[in-house]
Formats: sequence, C-alpha cells, structure tokens
Amino acid sequence: MTGDKGFSAIGTIFFILMQHLVGIVNVQDRDSGTNRQVRCSIHQSVPFKLVPSFKNYYSLVTTEQLDRELVSDYNITITATDEGSPPLSSSKTVQLSVADINDNPPVFEEQSYSAYVTENNKPGSTLCSVTARDPDWRQNGTVIYSLLPGEVNGAPVSSYLSVNGDTGVIHAVRSFDYEQFKSFKVHVMARDNGSPPLSSNVTVSVFISDVNDNSPQILYPTPEGNSFMTELVPKAAHGGSLVSKVIAVDADSGQNAWLSYQIVKSTDPGLFTIELHSGEIRTQRDISESDNMKQNLIVSVKDNGQPPLSATCAMYLLISDNLAEVPELKDISYDDKNSKLTSYLIIALVSVSTVFLTFIIIVMGVRFCRRRKPRLLFDGAVAIPSAYLPPNYADVDGTGTLRSTYNYDAYLTTGSRTSDFKFVTSYNDNTLPADQTLRKSPSDFADPFDDLESSDEVGTFHSAELTISYCFFNDNKCILIALRSETSPKK
Repeated sequence: MTGDKGFSAIGTIFFILMQHLVGIVNVQDRDSGTNRQVRCSIHQSVPFKLVPSFKNYYSLVTTEQLDRELVSDYNITITATDEGSPPLSSSKTVQLSVADINDNPPVFEEQSYSAYVTENNKPGSTLCSVTARDPDWRQNGTVIYSLLPGEVNGAPVSSYLSVNGDTGVIHAVRSFDYEQFKSFKVHVMARDNGSPPLSSNVTVSVFISDVNDNSPQILYPTPEGNSFMTELVPKAAHGGSLVSKVIAVDADSGQNAWLSYQIVKSTDPGLFTIELHSGEIRTQRDISESDNMKQNLIVSVKDNGQPPLSATCAMYLLISDNLAEVPELKDISYDDKNSKLTSYLIIALVSVSTVFLTFIIIVMGVRFCRRRKPRLLFDGAVAIPSAYLPPNYADVDGTGTLRSTYNYDAYLTTGSRTSDFKFVTSYNDNTLPADQTLRKSPSDFADPFDDLESSDEVGTFHSAELTISYCFFNDNKCILIALRSETSPKK
C-alpha cells in the first residue's frame, strides 16, 4: 500500500512538561474500513513507549527516569502498521535530546586535602590545590571555589589563606610560625553556577613544619644583668661531685631542640666539667688549697639544628664553706667586664697613636719636599732657576740683589719698559741715607751716588758699583740687579 498512508510526528523534541509525557505522534491512513486502522509500536530497547490517546494519536511517554549525564540523546524509531491484508507499514525516526537541569552538585576528587609548608614561608606561596567536578552542562557545571568563614587562632581564616575561585589553588597570605601553631584546618566550598546553585565542601588541613629559627633559651643561671647568683662549692668536694646545673630550653621541635652543653672558658680548665646533654657541672678532681677561690665558667648551649644556634651564660662558683670568707662577691662578675673595658681602652689608645704618628710623618714629608724644591722664575712655559746669592746679600724676587743692610722698593710702570727704584732709610744709622730716586731706561743710567761726598756719617763705605742686568720673557720685563760694594780705610 504504497503512498496510501502518511506518517507524521508532531513535536519531535519536547521537554518533559507533565509526568512522563515526551510528545504526541499522529498517524494517518487514506484507506477505508479495516485497512485504515493503524497500530504504532516501538521495537527498540529505549526508556520510551507509545500510549494511544484518541483516534490516530499516540502519546510518547518515558518508562523510567532519564539522566542526561548518562545518555543525552535518543534516536527512537516508531513503526505504524495497518490492519489490511497484507498489512502495510511505515517507520519514522524521532531524535530526542535530553535537556539538562542542575541536579548534580560539584564533587571533589578527594574526600580531604593536606598541605605542608615550612615556617617563615613567603607570603603568596602555593600550598596545594583542590579540584571539584560537576557533570552538569554549561553554567550548571561551572564550579567556583571559595573559603568558608572561620577563625584560626582568633583571626579570620582569610588572613591566613586565599583560594583562586577559578582554579582552586590555595595560597598562603602570611608567613607562618611553627611556635605559634603547628597545624590548622579550613573548609573550601565548591559551588556551581546553576539555578538554584548546588555546592559541596571539603576540609583542607595545613601542617607547618619546623625550621631551626630559635636559639636556646637559658633559664638557669639567669641572664647576666638581671640578677647576680653565685654557687658555693665546698672545699672538701671530691672529683665527680655535682656543683650546679645549667637549664636551657629551645622553642623548636625535633632535633632542632636537642641541646648540648660545653664549657668554652674557665678560670681553671681542669677543675670542672659539664655533662654534654644534661648540663650538670661536676668537679673533675678533688679541690686543693692552691685552687683559686673564685671560679668563673662560660658555658655554651647549642642545639642540633641546621645551622646550629647557640647561647652562652656565665656561671660564678665560689670555693668556700660559707659566704663570710669572701667579703666582695661582686668582683667575680666584674672581672669579665673590666677585661673587656681594658681591651677597648687599649684599642682606642693604639688607634689615636697611629693617627697622630701618621699626621706627623705627613707634615715632615711635606716640609722636606718643599726644602728640596728649587726656586724658579716662571713665565708661561719658561722656567729659569734663581741665581746664587752671596752671603749678606738680599734677593727681592728677581729685581736684583743688595747688601742686607739696605732696603728699597721697586716701582714698575704697567705697559712701559722703565722702572723706578726708591731707597728707603737704612737699617744702620751709620750707613748711607737712601732718600733718593733712581730712574733708568734701556739707553742711559744715572748713578745715585755721584752727589755723595765722603763724611764721617758714611762710615767705612768708600765706593759702590751698581750693575743692572735685563732679561725679557714674552714682552714682560724681568730685571736682575746686583750691587757690589768695596770698602777702604777712612783717610
């Protein structure tokens, strides 16, 4: 019966609107009588069936609950067969897609998480990451991470940790201290973006590991400066006798807190010993009369960390049967202080002496260099050593030489080649009065002594010869004057 029957499906894809109804199927046959009576059926193993509703209409309903996360699409083949002889049939395939609803909360991959971090970590360092998955589709399966509100040691958990909302990576907000708390727990929530949103939580345990960042703390004897304590040692003490004990603790843990004791300095190295791990101080031998009454011990306490840290303390021991035998106990504790003060004074004295000697050497060197430096006349790049001056002659910076008993001034006229010499009063009352002026030029010379006559006031000076020499450097005149005097007995 080809072409006599038509098959159509109304509403190929329907959402589940009420109960298990998926869609309505309509079947038509153009024959008449029993030949137009039609039966519809599904021969596949699918969670669907056809239910006749009214004439030539069938309802497609589900036989069980659908789960999109298991099967998201179905291809349903519906076959329609008439009652004719022979029966004729036709088939139609319906493609059905299951719509998603937010019916699955995010699920973490692990039931709990653990993070390990060493103390004194850098803020912002990564501790661990959490991962949750949601099988729903699109926004129903989008997961967002966050920290649940809480407190750690009285502070908000957000001041210790932070979590990346998209990746679930947990970071440290601050530096942790093992001595404050060794571990703490936080809760991380994973929430999807569906409507309504679904969420789940997981616990994250943070464990802080110790590092050797604390030096040993000595409890006994008390630190120097807080109080003064002295242990009495009987004079009759034998070797191996317990004298005292150093007590120390370390805030670290494990091998970082294992302490060992050692005497690093003592008044008599062979008199006392200390147990390596207990800190008990005992005598190594019997005490004799020749032993010093005042004994000082410097004890070092070291932990077993890497690198090891240490602390020192001073133990003051007094070999005596009673305190009345020692009038001044304070001298025991002051010995080390006085020794340190003496060292400081010696260092300061040596430093000052070194600086003073260095200064003296520099000054003497400068003076020595100046004395050895020859006197030169400089004019531009030309340098001429000064001439040798005989005894009792005076040099006036290149203007000439005169006998030391004469004094004169030189006047140079700027831009000219002439000079004036003015003789001033002599240093000797019996010498020549010098209130005269000499003028010279390159061509002629006037002797200032022509008008002088021999007299008693002149003394032994009989005649004088004045010699003038010239030298020129770059049009600047330099004059060298030499005066030679001759004496003769007075007639």
